[in-house]
Amino acid sequence: MTSPTKAEGSGPSVALDPELAATTEVVVPKKLEGRSPGQLMWQRFKRDRTGMFCAGVVIFYFVIALCAPLLTAISGTNPYTLYGQDPTYADDPVLDDFGLPLGYLGGVSGDHWFGVEPQYGRDLFAMLVYGMRTSLFMALGVTTLLMITGVIIGMVGGYFGGRTDYWLGRVTDFFLSFPQQLFFIAFMPVVTSFFVDPREETPTYFRAVAILIVLWLLGWMGMARIVRSTVLSLREREFVEAAKVSGASPARIVRKEILPNIVSPILIQFTYQLPSTILTIAFLSFAGVGFVEPTPDWGRLFAAGAKVAEQDPAFMFFPGVALVIFILCFNLLGDSVRDAFDPKSGR
Repeated sequence: MTSPTKAEGSGPSVALDPELAATTEVVVPKKLEGRSPGQLMWQRFKRDRTGMFCAGVVIFYFVIALCAPLLTAISGTNPYTLYGQDPTYADDPVLDDFGLPLGYLGGVSGDHWFGVEPQYGRDLFAMLVYGMRTSLFMALGVTTLLMITGVIIGMVGGYFGGRTDYWLGRVTDFFLSFPQQLFFIAFMPVVTSFFVDPREETPTYFRAVAILIVLWLLGWMGMARIVRSTVLSLREREFVEAAKVSGASPARIVRKEILPNIVSPILIQFTYQLPSTILTIAFLSFAGVGFVEPTPDWGRLFAAGAKVAEQDPAFMFFPGVALVIFILCFNLLGDSVRDAFDPKSGR
């Protein structure tokens, strides 16, 4: 008779039936791996179909803006040629005797996919994709500056408190006291007149820099207040006190302990701030103090369309639909990002 086998180990020996041992599969438990907050957020975000769709739309807009030169090369147009006045295109007129587009829906045709601009005959498709390029990348640069400035000021005031927080708070209140829309209109000509002779035409790049400076100076306060309030609550938490007791420097505590815990409000605020900045840039151009002829811009398209709204309402259709879709999708994306970071706030 075969003697029973014994399991090896440091504990007491246990007799095993040889036949049972041969047929028993040893199950090795899997190693449990923790997931970071970023991974959890991404998993929740992927389950949100609205958020994923809106993210795809937003990425599509930025790709269109980035590929504007390629798209206009495919369409065979550009945003600067006056197809209604250039003698080169006299054999293929796009405007009638009153300066209005020939054809349906503002002159839509195989050569001009979205129609043409009244009076001048510029191609609307080329103007729109280049206008998106101008507005989106300007807004991206301005929003990034706003976020960086607001985060720095909010973290410094919230962490150090005392006199530092008091004086930074008064500076924030001072900038908040300005009526923004009115100040945008009044301050833009002042900024440009400091560096450019009023009798000379202001270069486009300088207008872009002036818009960036004005929006930056008057836009960082909201982010600073959000970060300050969050840091004020975090600096009293146990992990921050433990870091202080261990001898960590303030810079290390802010970088390693506090900053990772305010990524959520920063990212959520960014998704709300960018479409707001796009609308502000469009407003400046619409009011005549932002980008001007012949620079393509979303706001300038609306300004031109407003002048001919009764004669050619179709001119506003494509720029208007494109702007509404982008703003709506970006705002919905912001809601989805907020819900992914904080499931308890779900709609």
